Amino acid sequence: MVYFTPDYLEFFKELAANNHKEWFDVNRKRYESVVRDPFKNFISELISVLSKSDPDLNIEAKDAIFRINRDIRFSKDKTPYKLNNSAIITPGGRKNKNHPGIYLEFGPEKMAFYGGIYMPSSKEVQKIREYIVENQDQMQDVLNASGFKDTFGEVHGEKNKRIPK
Repeated sequence: MVYFTPDYLEFFKELAANNHKEWFDVNRKRYESVVRDPFKNFISELISVLSKSDPDLNIEAKDAIFRINRDIRFSKDKTPYKLNNSAIITPGGRKNKNHPGIYLEFGPEKMAFYGGIYMPSSKEVQKIREYIVENQDQMQDVLNASGFKDTFGEVHGEKNKRIPK
């Protein structure tokens, strides 16, 4: 099923040049028909497919999709609208990012899919580390796979000065 038309990206390109409330108000119906509704339909279908393999995933698209409005209260950039659509598909939806999930971002400059957990607590980091230790062979298979290395390179990250007990 086709969800997006060329006008989806064109809307964001025009918004980039006219990122103010007056322009958006004039183009609100267009936003709803070519941006908001197709993205909502796509996310609904994706949730439906993913929920077949994850019974905890019982959210609706509205629970996963972020608003187009930017939070400008503490930002130097006072443009009121984001130049993409985004959603996070987790059992908790966008209000509870403590579950691993999929984050999607669609706009004219990039289309991105991310997986994992965002800002895990120390307890969650410990669980992740324990899982990796218990499944080292699987982890090494993933890290050594040519497709992984070709796409992501080597895994880099922070190194512990002291290994937790």
